[in-house]
Amino acid sequence: MSTANQPRVTENENIVTVDNLKIHFPLKGGETVKAVDGVSFQIRAGETLGIIGESGSGKSTVGRALVGLLKPTEGTLRYGETDISELSAAEYKRLRKNYQIIFQDPHAALNPRMTILQSLVEPMEIQKEGTRESRRKTALAALERAGLAPEIALRYPHELSGGQKQRINIARALTVHPRFIVCDEVVAALDVSVRGSILNLFADLQEELGLTYAFITHDISVVAHVSQRVGVMYLGNMMELGPTGAVIDQPLHPYTQALLSAEPRPVPSDMREDRRIRLEGEIPSPVAPPSGCRFRTRCPFATEKCAAEPPEWREIVPDHWVACHYATPDGQVA
Repeated sequence: MSTANQPRVTENENIVTVDNLKIHFPLKGGETVKAVDGVSFQIRAGETLGIIGESGSGKSTVGRALVGLLKPTEGTLRYGETDISELSAAEYKRLRKNYQIIFQDPHAALNPRMTILQSLVEPMEIQKEGTRESRRKTALAALERAGLAPEIALRYPHELSGGQKQRINIARALTVHPRFIVCDEVVAALDVSVRGSILNLFADLQEELGLTYAFITHDISVVAHVSQRVGVMYLGNMMELGPTGAVIDQPLHPYTQALLSAEPRPVPSDMREDRRIRLEGEIPSPVAPPSGCRFRTRCPFATEKCAAEPPEWREIVPDHWVACHYATPDGQVA
């Protein structure tokens, strides 16, 4: 499969830049779900940025916004140096093909009435790329690159396993030669026995094609395996962002510390330590989030300042950002 349509990747280039992104959903009665409420970060060319958080944190909403499936309520989203809000519909359609998404449920992502070949060809037809024969060749090459035999192209989704379907979804994204792919819980619905092979496929494709990923997951072990940097979300805000090793080994935000403490460790029962940080209370509603710091109602270190002022998004150590009034470089709360 040709990579001629791949734009040149510049070292240290930001593939995606998000600045104060807000995504709100109106409800009946005038209320609003503040699913994402002021998030800023960049994704660098050739890297994998992991985004983790509990259910309802807003991580999947961010992922959908990154590929244009949700329109920002406020804030800016730039592809490279281009602010997508300034593009015409035709310009955006041409640029949009470089930014793809692979969803969590491999079964729901495929049309049961279409053969695999038809599903693979469809994105190229929408983009009006090539001829019928060239689209077919590109589809079969993508199928092979995803680790599947060509004869699968004539089958229907119900004839395939979950792992095979997810490989097809990966192949379909590859047919339009993307630069950036959002992976939204892409191994969560798969058997444990096939998860490793899918993650290895993503790594091989990144090395071969120079792809950039946003890897959205609740599984910390997945983030540790695939990501160079990781962002931690809570109730629509980014709590912490930094190199994966630093965030996992020495988290600076109290929420990240609590989240990581809940991760099970495979050690004998007589060697286990009670490292769990148990958070009190329930996650607040995104319809009426707490004032100040979103995490303050469950944070053991919260003060009046946390209720009165939203914490500044600050770089505590090089390339390691935290939204907390009291976080320090050594992971202690001042």
